Amino acid sequence: MTAKAVTDSSFQSDVLDAQKPVLVDFWAEWCGPCRMVSPILDQIAAEHGEKLEIVKLNVDENPQTAMKYQITSIPALKVFRGGEVVKTVIGAKPKHALEADLAEFIG
Repeated sequence: MTAKAVTDSSFQSDVLDAQKPVLVDFWAEWCGPCRMVSPILDQIAAEHGEKLEIVKLNVDENPQTAMKYQITSIPALKVFRGGEVVKTVIGAKPKHALEADLAEFIG
């Protein structure tokens, strides 16, 4: 399973209006740590998809949303619930550390 790509134009419907919490992976092609964390997020999505949706937003292709949420370093992971950011995780981490960070959403 691969995380769905969202864009500036789909962000409102895909993330802000979602019924369940959504983790947005702010990333870019050239970012090595982003490429390291991507398969880990795919695993978490496969294991916990019923509780937490995971999507990706390419910051180079979608600068409006990246600017709105003040993304200055990537990978930046933000969990949205009810249209609001409720959790932020910056940087690549191993799976167990990400699961610990996300425990309140996937536990």
